[in-house]
Amino acid sequence: MRTRSPAAERHAELLRIALMEAAPAGLPLRRLMGACELSEYQTRSGLTALRDLCAERGWPPLVWTRQDGYHFCASEEELEAWERAWISEKLTQFRRMITGTLAPHLALFPRSRWAKYLNTQITAVESSLEMAASQTS
Repeated sequence: MRTRSPAAERHAELLRIALMEAAPAGLPLRRLMGACELSEYQTRSGLTALRDLCAERGWPPLVWTRQDGYHFCASEEELEAWERAWISEKLTQFRRMITGTLAPHLALFPRSRWAKYLNTQITAVESSLEMAASQTS
């Protein structure tokens, strides 16, 4: 894990307390900012640090959903749904990278070793994400 600043750790602790008090409901970003009296930057930095802390300490993962905002999640079904949505989003990003940037790069410079290498790597990742997204319980 990368090093966190002491400020990010303080912000993460404030966010954890606010989310525990709101549990199981969760809080949207603006309400979370207001509850902790943090700026948007401080809140986002604290959320990143809090995700790392959850992983390090074995706490339930912190997730965001449109319906509930940020909350700790210990439901297997909800985590699977969140992970599938995340994978789907990344799959879309990879496909846009391939069609919008790599394909034109290869068309302009067909002998580019870098573009061929990157296309091969991203296509492999795309295939893996596609398989994960299509898996059913």
